[in-house]
Amino acid sequence: MAEPQIRFDDGAAYEKFMGIWSRMAGDVFIDWLAPAKGLKWIDVGCGNGAFTENIVERCAPLSVDGIDPSEGQLAFARTRPAGKLAKFQQGDAMALPFADRTFDAAVMALVIFFVPEPAKGVAELARVTKPGGLVATYAWDIMGGGFPMEPVQAVLREMGEKLVLPPQAPASRIEALRDLWNGAGLEAVETREITVQRTFADFDEFWKIALLGNSVSPILARMTPADAAVVKERSRARLPADSSGRITYSARANAIKGRMPK
Repeated sequence: MAEPQIRFDDGAAYEKFMGIWSRMAGDVFIDWLAPAKGLKWIDVGCGNGAFTENIVERCAPLSVDGIDPSEGQLAFARTRPAGKLAKFQQGDAMALPFADRTFDAAVMALVIFFVPEPAKGVAELARVTKPGGLVATYAWDIMGGGFPMEPVQAVLREMGEKLVLPPQAPASRIEALRDLWNGAGLEAVETREITVQRTFADFDEFWKIALLGNSVSPILARMTPADAAVVKERSRARLPADSSGRITYSARANAIKGRMPK
């Protein structure tokens, strides 16, 4: 039997599940990049356009091209305000449909651990970037417990369940990212951690959103109702509410940036 895989094809569901987290981390990421205005950007693995929206809103780009394999995600991206400027098309991160030295800035947001061959994906980012241009990514620190669904995943691990992880999850480690960027010949390489917080009205809101993702729901679906209830209650215990019932907790991503040699 084939190993279960994580796929995102429903742009609206992804927005509720991960889009908000993505944009919060994306704002910190952009502040750190401190890019010039008027650049030509490519957003590889743009998904439903959550980070593309950050670029359009925050960076005053000349143009933005979003690439993703999921037409369902791209359809949602085109409905965003960013769609008035950004162009979205299907494509493969390891074979970008653009000529060498096309863009001033090439980025991936929460994607590198889904690329079958991360080194090839980074090489493609470098290939389509102009001399002196920016190449950067951020990715949830899955191996270090930084993924937004970590409160539930920790419970599942305690119960002996095998988690469904991105196929190249180790690529999200700071050391792995540094090796990838250095291997692609990028210069002035820098890394940092990004920590963001999200607040939910109550545990029920959190749980409803958690079930939209496919890192948790497939496991719960194959459990007995009793065991699934245990997961829910143990997750609740990990997320204490404030006096108003709200739940606030953090997620953590690793980020890296570098420049193409001039």
